Amino acid sequence: MKNIFKNTYLEKRFFIVLTGIIIGFILSYIFPDLMGVIKLLFFVFVLVFMVDFLLLFASKGVLLGKRIVPEKLSNGDDNEIEISLSNSYLFSVRIKILDELPHQFQKRDFRIISTLGKGKEKRYTYQIRPTERGVYVFGNLNVFANSPLGLVVKKYTFCNQQEVPVYPSFLQLRKYNLMAFTNRLFEYGLKKIRRIGHTMEFEQIKDYVPGDDIRNINWKATAKRGHLMVNQFQDERSQPIYSIIDKGRVMKMPFEGLSLLDYAVNSSLVISNIAIKKQDKAGMFAFSNKIENRVVAERRSAQMNLILETLYNIKTNFLESDYSLLYADIKRNINHRSLLILYTNFETLDALERQLPYLKAIAKQHLLVVIFFENTELNRFVAEKAQTTQQIFEKTIAEKFIYEKKLIVNELRKHGIQTILTKPENLTINTINKYLEIKARGLL
Repeated sequence: MKNIFKNTYLEKRFFIVLTGIIIGFILSYIFPDLMGVIKLLFFVFVLVFMVDFLLLFASKGVLLGKRIVPEKLSNGDDNEIEISLSNSYLFSVRIKILDELPHQFQKRDFRIISTLGKGKEKRYTYQIRPTERGVYVFGNLNVFANSPLGLVVKKYTFCNQQEVPVYPSFLQLRKYNLMAFTNRLFEYGLKKIRRIGHTMEFEQIKDYVPGDDIRNINWKATAKRGHLMVNQFQDERSQPIYSIIDKGRVMKMPFEGLSLLDYAVNSSLVISNIAIKKQDKAGMFAFSNKIENRVVAERRSAQMNLILETLYNIKTNFLESDYSLLYADIKRNINHRSLLILYTNFETLDALERQLPYLKAIAKQHLLVVIFFENTELNRFVAEKAQTTQQIFEKTIAEKFIYEKKLIVNELRKHGIQTILTKPENLTINTINKYLEIKARGLL
């Protein structure tokens, strides 16, 4: 009985009707002839309330529900959450669903209002977009069922304390995997890259088909077989590809709710997978004041899962990154010439010049690609028309910072260092383009 009243709530219409009856009793003292009518109305109200209460609480019907959450959520993507409810009452119920979302979303007014027919089961879906990795905790799934007359509400509680980890964007990984499998990468910004020279490995001799490069015709095999034969080549394999993530304070800057560090983490996951699919060895590590989160470049079956788990645990420590330490570690631990994809950020030319000697030293032994980010907020600010003297001054400063980014690109390229200056949202596709360009041109 105690639990029944604990989960019982009264609707607004109950209080409206009750207020009307109380007012009627007050008026009956002024107009005694109304007393009989008011008493009758009060009796009917109590009777209706008891019937409504018994239908909701004393009948055998109940609501059954559950929240269906994926084993892990994908960071920076829309993840679908499903709520399943079934109604075994002998009547339809109006329901209000209040799901207690993880505190990271700062959303306390989430609700779904619907009607669930008798004996029916229904599924409700909604989407959430996490913007940081880690463990997210869902609270109670609260469902409020209205009685047929709408006077009483019964509360049901399901799915107490569900913990779900948020991993780097595996949905983005699947998307690029699918696009590559269906040969639709060009629709999403991947460039067609002309191959230069014959820096690829020989694979086989095959029959000529229209579209094959006539420069690859094997005349000796053609003479023997009596029809055109061509040499087929494949990209060089087993080349080490390292994603190097700067996790210093410069990577904590947020864009569209996601930090630069998380953009780099998501991109590293995708490029590592593509490298393995291209028969290269994928590895990674992160640095700031020390080298951490190291995965040695390999092509084994469990490599992607190892990289995913390592990327999940990368956190910024808000310190200034030590590039001298980075250079010393690469010199000591990476003996073979490798493609090093460095995710970092430089806001000014002075910031680059302090680290340039170390970048030049790394580029002498390895093929180094430095990736840093456009400040899209500044771009939007510059695009707006200035109205006041203050706005003109601020716009001039913003244009100076944007111009410095271009100077940084020129300075790096002057020293033979491959460079990508990208908007955060275009990071992954631009990184894939650069990797495929390097493979096609045999730069590694």
